[in-house]
Amino acid sequence: MSLKVNEIYYSIQGESSFSGLPCIFVRLTYCNLRCSYCDTEYAFYEGKNLEINQIIEKVNSFKCNLVEITGGEPLLQNDCIKLIEELEKNNKRVLIETGGSLTIKNISKKTHIILDLKCPSSKMEHKNLWDNLNYIKKTDEVKFVIGNKSDYNWSKKIIKKYNLENKCLILMSPVFGEIDNKKIIDWILKDNLNVRFQIQLHKKIWDKDKKGV
Repeated sequence: MSLKVNEIYYSIQGESSFSGLPCIFVRLTYCNLRCSYCDTEYAFYEGKNLEINQIIEKVNSFKCNLVEITGGEPLLQNDCIKLIEELEKNNKRVLIETGGSLTIKNISKKTHIILDLKCPSSKMEHKNLWDNLNYIKKTDEVKFVIGNKSDYNWSKKIIKKYNLENKCLILMSPVFGEIDNKKIIDWILKDNLNVRFQIQLHKKIWDKDKKGV
């Protein structure tokens, strides 16, 4: 079994409730979405085919138990599920970040899912697979990337419609360089939303276009 892998690297987690923690990233190639603000277009096609055991060997070369599988869209490759299983057999704490357009129902119950629901400004709202919200666990996270007030208002409606505050942790992130962080924070506080505001920490530490961090 093999996967096309764009990069494997060791850094700190820049987002989610794990932000700031050392983490190994396995970035898989290919994506079925074309978000307006995408910052990983290099993962659309670039990569190298690796057997799962080669990926595990590389991951195990780092002294870290936290692993995130990301993309692109990692779930596009069928063997992603097998990779998760093998990582967990190796006692890794596995996170997967997915764009929300493909089903998450087959992912191991031990895996921490970060589900990115696409807001209108992404131009990919029509790709959201709403059935995924039936499989979200209390320990998982749903992320909204906010580009403007319309995105924020849309996110509020989705949170209420699907009762997300009682289902999982909710993240709100700004589209990097497109909106003032303070605006989103002011909206959250005014509406008393039970969400976690976050920024892409790695883009504040390193150059925003730097790979492998």
